Amino acid sequence: MTEAPAGPARSTRSTCPYCGVGCGVIIHSEGERITGVSGDPDHPANAGRLCSKGQTLHLTADPVVMRQTRLLQPLHRARRGGPTQAIAWDAALDMAADRISSIVQQHGADALGFYVSGQLLTEDYYVFNKLVKGLLGSNHIDTNSRLCMSSAVAGYKLTLGADAPPACYDDVQHAGCLFVAGSNAAYAHPVLFRRIEDARRQQPPMKMVVVDPRRTDTATQADLHLAIRPGTDVMLFHGLLHQMLARGWVDEAYIRAHTSGFEALQELVGGCTPERVGQVCGVNADDLLTAARWFAWGGAESPTPQRAATLSLYCQGLNQSQSGTAKNASLINLHLATGQIGRPGAGPFSLTGQPNAMGGREVGGLANLLSAHRDLANPQHRAEVAALWGLPDVPARPGRTAVEMFQAAADGEVKALWIACTNPAQSMPDQTTVRRALERAEFVVVQEAFATAATADFADLLLPATTWGEKDGTVTNSERRITRVRPAVPAPGQARHDWQIGVDLAQRLEARLRPGQPTLFPYDRPEAVWNEHRESTRGRDLDITGLSYAALEQAPQQWPLPEGQTTGRARLYGDGVFPTTDGRARFAALPYRPVAEERVSEFPFSLTTGRLRDHWHGMTRTGTLGRLFGHVPEPCIDLHPDDLQALGLPPGALVQVRSKRGQVVVPVRPDDGVALGQAFMAMHWGSEYLSGRGVDGRPLAGVNALTTSAHCPQSKQPELKHAAVRIEPARLGWSLLAAAWLPAESALTARETLRRLLPELAFASCVPFGHARTGVLLRAADTAAPEPELLDRITALLRLDAPQTLVYADAARGHWRRVLPHTSGDQRLLQGFLLAGDTRAEAWLLPLLLQQDPLQADARLLLTPGAQAPQPQCARSAQVCSCFAVDAAAIDAALQQQPADQGEDARLQALQAGLRCGTGCGSCVPELRRRIRAIAPSGLITASHQA
Repeated sequence: MTEAPAGPARSTRSTCPYCGVGCGVIIHSEGERITGVSGDPDHPANAGRLCSKGQTLHLTADPVVMRQTRLLQPLHRARRGGPTQAIAWDAALDMAADRISSIVQQHGADALGFYVSGQLLTEDYYVFNKLVKGLLGSNHIDTNSRLCMSSAVAGYKLTLGADAPPACYDDVQHAGCLFVAGSNAAYAHPVLFRRIEDARRQQPPMKMVVVDPRRTDTATQADLHLAIRPGTDVMLFHGLLHQMLARGWVDEAYIRAHTSGFEALQELVGGCTPERVGQVCGVNADDLLTAARWFAWGGAESPTPQRAATLSLYCQGLNQSQSGTAKNASLINLHLATGQIGRPGAGPFSLTGQPNAMGGREVGGLANLLSAHRDLANPQHRAEVAALWGLPDVPARPGRTAVEMFQAAADGEVKALWIACTNPAQSMPDQTTVRRALERAEFVVVQEAFATAATADFADLLLPATTWGEKDGTVTNSERRITRVRPAVPAPGQARHDWQIGVDLAQRLEARLRPGQPTLFPYDRPEAVWNEHRESTRGRDLDITGLSYAALEQAPQQWPLPEGQTTGRARLYGDGVFPTTDGRARFAALPYRPVAEERVSEFPFSLTTGRLRDHWHGMTRTGTLGRLFGHVPEPCIDLHPDDLQALGLPPGALVQVRSKRGQVVVPVRPDDGVALGQAFMAMHWGSEYLSGRGVDGRPLAGVNALTTSAHCPQSKQPELKHAAVRIEPARLGWSLLAAAWLPAESALTARETLRRLLPELAFASCVPFGHARTGVLLRAADTAAPEPELLDRITALLRLDAPQTLVYADAARGHWRRVLPHTSGDQRLLQGFLLAGDTRAEAWLLPLLLQQDPLQADARLLLTPGAQAPQPQCARSAQVCSCFAVDAAAIDAALQQQPADQGEDARLQALQAGLRCGTGCGSCVPELRRRIRAIAPSGLITASHQA
């Protein structure tokens, strides 16, 4: 890829490609190069705000980054695991069409599996849905939304009658009580959390309840934190309803007028007494009563003539569970029982995980759905779609969902996998099965923007797709708001839009499978696809026949917006009428079930997974920026300090974490926000960043080697949030740490090459670092020193083989030290180092490198072994603010100097004025508040906190 020539500066309105908040962005570009990004002040989702990820989008699109990470031409592997070779687009698509049509003719269309993504645009989704269900006549297409939103879909449909979130973002300002369950919104939906912070400042009486096993940054801001045991949400919600019934806090008039099925639910929750809830959930009776009162009366301390509003916000903690549908439905039960729905500030609001998971649901992208929220099981719905598509019928049998699809491929039933815009070799649970599926499938196509995704290693055919800043179409966010996605720059290299790839494939398959018939795919632009999707919604709950691309060019709009109307509907069900057969909402009497894997003596820890503040999914994009690793620099697993002590482990020690399915080796970190007997590990750490070699010699596959594919029977969403694990010292006697600043144009290539060496060691992690510069850090361990050739390769990739490198070697003991100083102006600085065998000098060498402190002593003293530094230095401190690279030590020092009579808000303002932390994206504000509460102006520690 060559450098794009400079051109006229322009600004393009589009959307952020990360979470489901759906923030509007303005992309700044010059010619074919993206030069900056800012929040769109006119977009109703964010009003100009962006989080730490959104603010750095333009850096991920820098040509220097793209040359090292993007897939820019079709590639083919003649043999699985072999090298790739360039292939022309026509040849690649002909090959794909030949292989797919051959499999269909030999084994039937059900031998195919298509796995797509909530990061596709609605137009992309629609084409692939029609290709599989219409042209191929199979329903074996599913999406990674199955991993995040299918329980929310099932919960809405079961209770309210349709997959339609009834609330909107503005409801945050109108709520008297925010009930946040299974969501660390401060990390997962930061811009929405900024709105929550604003609303609470403007309305001090507002109450916030957070339900989460961990004391997250969201939980630390709550008026009440219900630290339930993992997976016990259904029992908690039933217990809340039990309390409401016992005290007459339900809205009997609303129940009689607008619902059905309450008697069965009332009988079910009769046994969910405070004592029973306490035994199961670990929540005391007083807190349970307070939460029930606040929920029922919108934050009021006692019943009032007019109920104030309660808005619930929930995400993966409810969805990613074998009881996912029950959790969602049981929370919605509380809203129906108290009439907390259909008015400003009230309602059950599922926060979408991905930028267009909602759009995928709209076009029927899941294996059990059809376009416009139609159900495969409904003959009339199938007939309507067949008529729209000009086909005699569409298949009736539900397709394989994500977990089922990969299990079938591992069993040899699915012969070909087509994977678009998602990374199952990182994100799917039970990676042993997933990787066996990718290895056993006869033909694997990966349609992807990034060549660095783990799944790309398994592909026979790699097809380059466009990504953020290049795509053209629409997305729908959590509040049902459709926004135009506009391209700011042309597609790089030979990359093509996903909908175009789908159309090109479909037309080739038509020539082979239905020759001579009119094409089903006459699209020449995304608007043509969208117009057909629009027509499919006519008369449905999500009717958008009153919308057009031209209207969306003016402003984003919420659905429904039927023909004849000019604006969408912000809230649903205000009239008490629901899209069910009798117009009534339905209470769902679903019993509590424990987690799929309860803790036992062999696996005594409950592992939960979740997001980091500054990263997204498998980090194919955010992982290109060292600055986004400042907050959590390396892979780790968090345990309560008392559990570390009981295991005899110091912070940073390597532990082996094992479940029934797999293992991972990772450093351990103390965190008193994690309960005793529990552990937390970020869901982002796949084999691209954390790996090693198992006892069987096979590569370790990151955190999802541990998670279970047990899933909800209704939604088929896997229980990614919980697994029973054993944690014990790894007992690896030889260790290595190497880190170096590298030229920006080669640093990511070096990291990618290094990560392919990870399985040669029992444990290894490799991450970028640096705010303004780019560095690479490799940490590894094994039972004994590896062959010298491996160290030579590491040394060369980190450019620590320069003539001026200082070297110490003791091969007999497996000890090596390399230190590379360099001169910048009139200062001597550290460029990089490698410690092998004895890594104690990390304590002072790594801060010296990261902080770029001048070398004061003789450079040869940098080879000194041990933890004692040869020159005075500042202690290393964790970064808190990503925007301005402000660390914890600087923040704590500033807090200690503040006047003793200041309140929390004043202290925060002074901190922001002095250090600028919290003034950029604002994502660090919850942590700043936590530190303010922990550190008194005198410097006295008033509460435990994690540095």
